[in-house]
Amino acid sequence: MLDAVCRLEGEEAVTYSVFKFQAFDEAEIERLRQHLFCPACDGKAYFRKASRDGKAACFGSRYHQLDCGEFKPSLSRQQEEQDAVEVNQLLLDSEALVIDFARRPRNRKNHQVNTKEQQAKVQQVETPKAVYQAEPQTDIQADTQAYTQLPMQTTDTAKFVSDKLADKTSDKPSDKRVGSEGLEKLLNSLLRGSDLASSDLWVYTDAKYRWRAKNLFVNFKDAQPTENGAPRMYWGTISHCDKSMQWLNPADCKDVGIPIDAVQAKLQQRFGIDSRRDLEGAGIIIFGKCFWNKDKTRKIIQLWNRDISRMHISVAEEDE
Repeated sequence: MLDAVCRLEGEEAVTYSVFKFQAFDEAEIERLRQHLFCPACDGKAYFRKASRDGKAACFGSRYHQLDCGEFKPSLSRQQEEQDAVEVNQLLLDSEALVIDFARRPRNRKNHQVNTKEQQAKVQQVETPKAVYQAEPQTDIQADTQAYTQLPMQTTDTAKFVSDKLADKTSDKPSDKRVGSEGLEKLLNSLLRGSDLASSDLWVYTDAKYRWRAKNLFVNFKDAQPTENGAPRMYWGTISHCDKSMQWLNPADCKDVGIPIDAVQAKLQQRFGIDSRRDLEGAGIIIFGKCFWNKDKTRKIIQLWNRDISRMHISVAEEDE
């Protein structure tokens, strides 16, 4: 997009061209960029600066209406729409969902590691011991505390969950299955309006802990510190990050920050992030805990155990 509407509370809306907007100083851009909207359909918009490799500054939106004149569907957008359809079908067909944290991103830049030894290290998923308390276990998993087995691969976890469901429903076998999906497809579906965030489906983060989907998936604007630091699956889009790429700032909220300094190098390699610009307007989902900073002026969402497999970032296409 070449234009975007800026609406600040208490001020008259102003339409900026990308040429005028990029000429503002850094402080003014930071002040305005969380308040941008598509001039045609009013979808939440973002600003991406010009890149060192010659890409021009632009406005974009991941929230265009389908009939919006500014909407130019990219291949990634079409994939996201398809993912939303498939996840909605999964909600209908499945009795439970296991999140496959080991599944690698589908669309990445050429940032693959080269040696077999490095690949083995990157693909090895460390499943840390759970030290949080999920919501009370009822019905099927009233005996959760009895689970003592070691961390499993996702396929084993799905089979384990399926067997437990079958044991508890043996009087009337169900024709539904236990589904398994990676973070990429789940994020895409959330961004494109699937019913996942409002579903009553049981979602397992491992063989032991489960939540109702509606209690697990939380948009950044609705994030609140949880009791005892219990984790949630936070999702939404990124407005921008700081100059040193140590903090991510979600869109639609000014009081939430995501520290990435401890995993910055791994994050850049895994998701093909070359610069701050790649993060502007990107979709993100992160399994982490939310808590207040010392002064209780900002909510921090911290990646669980600094495990990079517990998050996914979807870089926005130029034509979205």
